[in-house]
Amino acid sequence: QVQVAESGGGLVQPGGSLSLSCEASGIFSHNINAMGWYRQAPGKQRELVAYVLGGGSTHYADSVKGRFTISRDNAKNTAYLQMNSLKPEDTAVYYCYVDPEWGDTHWGQGTQVIVAA
Repeated sequence: QVQVAESGGGLVQPGGSLSLSCEASGIFSHNINAMGWYRQAPGKQRELVAYVLGGGSTHYADSVKGRFTISRDNAKNTAYLQMNSLKPEDTAVYYCYVDPEWGDTHWGQGTQVIVAA
C-alpha cells in the first residue's frame, strides 16, 4: 500500500523561505512517474505548483517560476520543494502527490503554508 508523508510548511513573513518534503513508501522509485505538489487557497481551486519526473525533468507553474525549486532523491523516494521569496498569495494548503506508472495517484495529507507579516 502506497503512503505519502509530507512535512514542512508553517508561517513565514513575505520574502522568506520554507521547504516541504514528501516521502513515498510502499512503492519502488522506478515505478513512480512523477512527484509534485498542488496547492489550494481558501475559496480557490486546487492548482498545480510543480512536479519532477524520475529522470529529473521539472515543471513549474508560472506563478512560482524562479522562486520555487523542486527536486527528488530517488534513493530516498523523497521529493523536496524549496520555496523562496514567498508572497502572501502563496498562502495555501500544499498537497504532495505521487503518480505511479499504473494505478491511482496517491496524495499526502496536506500541509499549511501561511505567508503573512
